[in-house]
Amino acid sequence: MSRHPELLVPASSLEVLKTAVIFGADAVYIGGEAFGLRAKAKNFSMEEMKEGIRFAHEHGVKVYVTANILAHNEDLPGVREYFEELREIRPDALIIADPGVFEIAKEVCPEIERHISTQANNTNYGTYNFWYRQGASRVVSARELSMEEIKELRANIPDDLEIETFIHGAMCISYSGRCLLSNYFTGRDANRGACTHPCRWKYAVVEETRPGEYMPVYENERGTYIFNSKDLCMIEYIPELIDAGIDSFKIEGRMKTALYVATVARTYRKAIDDYQKDPELYRKNMPWYLDQISNCTYRQFTTGFFFGKPDENTQIYDSNTYNKEYTYLGIVHEVRGGLCRIEQRNKFSVGEMIEIMKPDGRNVEVQVKRILNEEGEEQESAPHSKQVLWVELSEAPAEYDLLRRKE
Repeated sequence: MSRHPELLVPASSLEVLKTAVIFGADAVYIGGEAFGLRAKAKNFSMEEMKEGIRFAHEHGVKVYVTANILAHNEDLPGVREYFEELREIRPDALIIADPGVFEIAKEVCPEIERHISTQANNTNYGTYNFWYRQGASRVVSARELSMEEIKELRANIPDDLEIETFIHGAMCISYSGRCLLSNYFTGRDANRGACTHPCRWKYAVVEETRPGEYMPVYENERGTYIFNSKDLCMIEYIPELIDAGIDSFKIEGRMKTALYVATVARTYRKAIDDYQKDPELYRKNMPWYLDQISNCTYRQFTTGFFFGKPDENTQIYDSNTYNKEYTYLGIVHEVRGGLCRIEQRNKFSVGEMIEIMKPDGRNVEVQVKRILNEEGEEQESAPHSKQVLWVELSEAPAEYDLLRRKE
C-alpha cells in the first residue's frame, strides 16, 4: 500500500517546538528533564511539555517524548513516577529503548503508544515482530540498514506496525548510537544521555615507549578527524524512501537551533508535498531543496548506509567544523503597530539587510529600520543575546516567522 510519510522533527525547547510545528512538521519529538538521551539539550519541564503538546495538537501535530536511556536499577522507580506524570499530559507516544522501561510504560500508561528507539538495535524483521507482539506500534530502524533491507523488513511485518527511519542529520560513529568513548574519556555515559561527542575531537597516536611524542593520524594527508562522519541527507531520495514502505521520516537534532529546525522542516515538507502532488514537480524543484537545505549549519552530506556500506568518502578528515551560511537572529513572537517582538539570539544592527524566513518557502530580504528595547529606548544594535527587542523592518513579518542573516 502507498503510505503517506510523516515528517518527524526534533525540538530542544518550547520555542523550537513551535517553530517545527509552524514550519511543516507532522510530528515532533522532545525530551523531558529525565530519561531521554540528550542530557545537554535544554529539554522540557512538565509545564513546557504540557504547553508544547497543547500547541502542537491545536495545529494537528503529534508529540512524542523520548525516554530512551538504557536504565540501571536505580533508574526504574523514577521512570515509573515520570510515566505517571506523562499519563496526565498525554503525549502521542513514548520512544523507548529498554525492555524494562517498556514494561513500566505498558503498565502505567497503556493508552500512550510505545515506539521502540533506534538505540534498541532494530536491524531485522524478527526484532520488529517481537516488539509488535509486546505491544509496540512503531519501531525506529537502526541507522545501519540499507534501503533494500528496509524494503524486505516491510514485506515481513504487519501492515499496522510502523517503520520510522532517520533521513537527515548528524550520524553517530557507533553501532546504533551505542557509544562507549564518552564514558571512557569523561565518565559521561552516552547511553544515559550525557554524550560529550568525542567522535568530533582531534586525535593523535602515542607510542608506548615515547610518552608525550604525538604522531598525527593522517588519512590521505588530509588531517586527523578519523571518527567525524558527514551528515545524512536524503532529500534527493524521497521516492525511494516512500517506496521502501517507511512511515515516518525522522530528522536528527534535539540539540539544534530553531534555524536548523525551520530550515530542514520547511525543505522536507515541500519536497514530500511536491513529490506527492507530482513527481515531475519534485524533480524540477530539486535545485531549490538542495540550496535551502544548506541554509543552516551542517557538515558535508552523505547518504549513510541507504545504498550500501559507507566508505572513506562518508568521513570528513580535514576539519570537525560545520559549514554555516546563515546566522539565526530570532523568532517573531508578536507583531504590533509595525514592530515585531523577538528574543535576540545573535548580534545585528540598524541599517543592516537581513532575511525573513517564512514557513511557505519564501525568504524576504528586508532592512532593519529601528531596534527598541523593552522600555522603548532606541538601540543602534542588538549585542546582548536573549534580550527582548521590538524591531521595525522595511516589510512587516508575521508571527512565527524567523529572522536570519546571510554570512
